[in-house]
Amino acid sequence: MKPEQHKSAVNYKPQTIKAMKLLESLAGGLAGACILTAVHESLRRVNPDAPRMDVLGMRAIARLMEKAGATPPDDETLHDWAMVGDVISNGLYYSLTGADKNAWYRGALLGALAGIGAITLPGPLGLGVVPSERTTQTKAMAVGLYLLGGIAAAMAARALVKANK
Repeated sequence: MKPEQHKSAVNYKPQTIKAMKLLESLAGGLAGACILTAVHESLRRVNPDAPRMDVLGMRAIARLMEKAGATPPDDETLHDWAMVGDVISNGLYYSLTGADKNAWYRGALLGALAGIGAITLPGPLGLGVVPSERTTQTKAMAVGLYLLGGIAAAMAARALVKANK
């Protein structure tokens, strides 16, 4: 978006406009990540076939700590760390959706790719396949959850752009 197209940015310096765009994208990414995490955590409590991406995160953290010579914390603490890591990493990833008119397409693409990665990468990374590939329903939910996160990121970013006009 050019500065002259952004109605509220008429009196802003170009670097301020860039910062606003960055913040819109980051906020959208954070919103998408929070929605993904909230829906995932809710779903896993009511559906035994739900993907357990939290377990994969816990395994990854524990493995890294062990390789560094540290003792991983108890499962509750490890779960909390995994949730924080998920929100931060997914938020940064979903911020790539951007906030322009093509954010919807990028959000859907990024979400679908993250979902596909969630079911294809854990095995080769040595994190196990059961948490994300248990059943066909588990795989479909994983892709759907990440797709939801990408679309939510685009929706939030676009809403911020409209609110700032």
